[in-house]
Amino acid sequence: MTEKAFNIKYEEYSSLDELNAEDRELAQAAIEGMRGSYAPYSHFNVGAAVRMTNGQIVRGANQENAAFPSGLCAERTAMFAASAKYPDKEMVSLALVGGIYGRITDEPATPCGACRQVMAQYQTRSGKPMSVIMVGAKKVWKFEKIDDILPLIFDSI
Repeated sequence: MTEKAFNIKYEEYSSLDELNAEDRELAQAAIEGMRGSYAPYSHFNVGAAVRMTNGQIVRGANQENAAFPSGLCAERTAMFAASAKYPDKEMVSLALVGGIYGRITDEPATPCGACRQVMAQYQTRSGKPMSVIMVGAKKVWKFEKIDDILPLIFDSI
């Protein structure tokens, strides 16, 4: 038996002001995306934004539905909209932010497993790393590639 471990690398910032201009713009787009959240049950609003290789930013927001689990996460609404609008462009980075009743949580919100897998699929499709920025009111995390938030990506098909 051999014991092994995953090494996950990420950067932590104390505020959006520490991010470079491009990442800050994407994070702000995710914050703006929260306005489109429909969360009458959980009151947990999530916004996401995806930057494409052509520089365009596509926003998404979580959408809840009384017929659970018919809703959809902000990350997937943004990625699916981006892929539909720009089918020949690749996703370069994604930012997300969550909040209770629209107030951003202190700690960064993290994507669910389904969203991580969808991110992985788009990263695999592009053949290039896709960075992820998770925004909180008191800290921001940046991961350079999806592998760092989803080790052992499902790609067996």
